[in-house]
Amino acid sequence: MLLDPMGGIVMTNDGNAILREIQVQHPAAKSMIEISRTQDEEVGDGTTSVIILAGEMLSVAEHFLEQQMHPTVVISAYRMALDDMISTLKKISTPVDVNNREMMLSIINSSITTKVISRWSSLACNIALDAVKTVQFEENGRKEIDIKKYARVEKIPGGIIEDSCVLRGVMINKDVTHPRMRRYIKNPRIVLLDSSLEYKKGESQTDIEITREEDFTRILQMEEEYIHQLCEDIIQLKPDVVITEKGISDLAQHYLMRANVTAIRRVRKTDNNRIAR
Repeated sequence: MLLDPMGGIVMTNDGNAILREIQVQHPAAKSMIEISRTQDEEVGDGTTSVIILAGEMLSVAEHFLEQQMHPTVVISAYRMALDDMISTLKKISTPVDVNNREMMLSIINSSITTKVISRWSSLACNIALDAVKTVQFEENGRKEIDIKKYARVEKIPGGIIEDSCVLRGVMINKDVTHPRMRRYIKNPRIVLLDSSLEYKKGESQTDIEITREEDFTRILQMEEEYIHQLCEDIIQLKPDVVITEKGISDLAQHYLMRANVTAIRRVRKTDNNRIAR
């Protein structure tokens, strides 16, 4: 249990999560934390083990340094040991068939059993495997699995752990912009935007001098025409849903609702990228 600088409480047995909360100044200590972070990103497990191994290697090396042995000699010996280790691992390793579900679950379980969630290991293993298979992308014979970008854990208050599941899609915690817009659409045609559907304000301060009432009315009319043209350009694409990272004005909502188009606004860029994929 840790108390972070902001006063929050962190409860974990994950080595990387603990080291992230530690403020250090010594370069060697920072290197150890970096080792743990790299292990977590590349492998996803063994963060504590790699720190213990690195610490023991430094402890053994200290004895040789006290004997006035040059660091490059110690490093070259460690590199020779690394080659021997890789050679041994290749001899004792077992080929893995990624299409064998039982074998994959067994591999995942070896990591899950060391975590707090080990009580629900069967559920967690199946969820982890299904999530990886869902985000797996193959192109030109090359497989890509980017769980950092395309997999996300969404926490919803209420329920129990057994309610957890893999959603083969994208979950967005947003509501439609107009109450009369459709909320359930099967196989929708989606338009993704990174721009707003509202009248743009000038980047610099602009002064307009109005001498007649008709001029003010004309300015408002021009704003409406601009929004109307934006919506018409979108409606011509015949979408069922419009999702934008920016805002949608009330007038734009009105035009889209009349065209039976559902609109969702202020979506995160990461969610937009997931939907695009």
